[in-house]
Amino acid sequence: MDFEVIRASKDEIEVKLENVTLAEILRTYLNKNNSVDVAAWRQDHPTEKPILFVRTKTGSPKKAILSAISTIVKDLDKVESEFKNLK
Repeated sequence: MDFEVIRASKDEIEVKLENVTLAEILRTYLNKNNSVDVAAWRQDHPTEKPILFVRTKTGSPKKAILSAISTIVKDLDKVESEFKNLK
């Protein structure tokens, strides 16, 4: 997965992501986190990559993103396991 940190500070980060699907999944999971104040993405033009913006109330935005990724992976593993158990 390619990404580029555009801007980062103590409580905010902007990251250019690979695609809109990834940006939307991360936004959804980040907004479930109580330490996240705002998680949103924008795409300035359809030919450009989306930019994810995260601002936290407490903790670092980088840790919030890593936590969201970890939760996404766990949820996907659970779905895969349940799918394999179908008859």
